[in-house]
Amino acid sequence: MPPQTPDHNANGPPHRPNAPYDLLLAGAGLANALIVRALTVHRPEIRVGIVDREPNPTPSHTWSFHASDVSDSADDWMSPLVTHRWQSQRVTFPGHSRALNTGYASISEHQLRAQLACDLKGQGVIAGDVASLDAKGATLADGSRIEAHSVIDGRGQRAHPALAIRFQKFVGQELELENPHRLTAPVIMDATVPQEDGYRFFYLLPHTPTSLLIEDTRYSDGAALDDEVFRSAINDYATSRGWTIKHIIREERGILPIALGGDIEAFWNDTPRGVGRSGLAAALFHPVTGYSLPDNVRLAEKIAALPEITADTVAQATRDHAFEAWKSRGFYRLLNRMLFDAALPHERYKVLERFYRLPEPLIARFYAGTTTWADKARILTGKPPVPISAALRCLKEPTHGDLTA
Repeated sequence: MPPQTPDHNANGPPHRPNAPYDLLLAGAGLANALIVRALTVHRPEIRVGIVDREPNPTPSHTWSFHASDVSDSADDWMSPLVTHRWQSQRVTFPGHSRALNTGYASISEHQLRAQLACDLKGQGVIAGDVASLDAKGATLADGSRIEAHSVIDGRGQRAHPALAIRFQKFVGQELELENPHRLTAPVIMDATVPQEDGYRFFYLLPHTPTSLLIEDTRYSDGAALDDEVFRSAINDYATSRGWTIKHIIREERGILPIALGGDIEAFWNDTPRGVGRSGLAAALFHPVTGYSLPDNVRLAEKIAALPEITADTVAQATRDHAFEAWKSRGFYRLLNRMLFDAALPHERYKVLERFYRLPEPLIARFYAGTTTWADKARILTGKPPVPISAALRCLKEPTHGDLTA
């Protein structure tokens, strides 16, 4: 073994004198926070930095996942991020209601950022507007440089003509009620509400006996979101449940991509050589739900397991992971095309209502992105909830679309 020198770290990659970070992450969202968490646990010798134009935003997001979405080992290192856990969940449709025994969990942005600050060992998120990235670091809008041994771009979703998508959009309010809501488990879909702007449902996360998150969620063809309309709908829904709102604790909103098709290679073509991607910037999200946490937990574990953290290894690992996920999920994109292009907007709920009559293990595998061939056959068996002629027109996957937020 060569003798230790100032430019060599026996427990990690070689350190260039002008590179203060082994890995620089652009964007301080969920995906990159998961990478920091995994490296903190499994590779504490790796020097990680994060740069974001808003290093200290007002916490306004909730990320949720099914217990079966992540491995037990991943759940262990993720556990400091988790704010709430439940042992079951429920769905409700006009003709069908069901309790599911799969566990469910959520991460608040407040907890995510608190743990991120701890994992960064007090150095904090670097404030900076990234103008460009390359294999050796980031150039900020003010002309300054941050040098690094490897780089990942995790700055969120971006418009790109190579992806054909629709939208899951929502406004949610965490509410304190005058009296107990009496919910003991999340209601991940209450589709008994009027079907407006596509497939619509309310999403409920009980936090304390008198507080909960209520989201009005719509699977829509367009990305337009009128916050006031959604706020009014949340108030009306709470009233319909007999709940009196004491005060609004916080509010969140989002527009998530729902994939109908696309060309993943074209989507990645403009990535600078030697730069990796994470999160929505890598098209790492479940095509049907828009959830990005499971894919990015697996990405974080793959990065932490790399023998060496270099520009080439990191860029290749993130690209391979994104390509593998995309190419294995044509079936999910087919189901989305049937939902959006074969079903009438006000009847889209019937597709989900039928799905939730299927065996619970199949549903769990669907959300985890591990649907088997037998599962696919079971999902497509029987009387389809959309016209057959319309369903047949959906078989060919489109390769171009428009991603707007």
